[in-house]
Amino acid sequence: MKVKDAMIKDVSAIFEDESIEDFVVACLRKMRTGLPVIDEEYRVIGFLSESDVIKSSLPSYFSLLRSASFIPDTHQFMSKLKEIRNDPVSEHMFSPAVTVKLEDTTLHAADILIKKGLKTIPVVDDESRLLGYMNRLYLIKVGLEGKINSE
Repeated sequence: MKVKDAMIKDVSAIFEDESIEDFVVACLRKMRTGLPVIDEEYRVIGFLSESDVIKSSLPSYFSLLRSASFIPDTHQFMSKLKEIRNDPVSEHMFSPAVTVKLEDTTLHAADILIKKGLKTIPVVDDESRLLGYMNRLYLIKVGLEGKINSE
């Protein structure tokens, strides 16, 4: 099955000059954990996730989670969140974004999501313009239907 047959046709995104606070509001409205970051031509130039915001607010958080003695400093986290709330998303996004194209197979998309540890991957055209996205849960659905294959 091709990505074009299994993708979610939602072009929700955020512009690179919008703020972290705008990003959080957009994610809450769309019930998403991350959004593609686009330029004026709707080309995907990056991706910002809730994990990226957490890493920016508490850089050592994810590595410290592996420690049994880790006690998060929520005061530090909240203080840093307030500091970055008006930062443009371009300062915290992952760039370049990992993307797939319409003619890629769902197996290829699943491989990228799993190997790179991503939850969502934007689907783009040949000019890198956003067309939709694939996420892990939707790929699981396609897999359960027996439609993930290399063709």
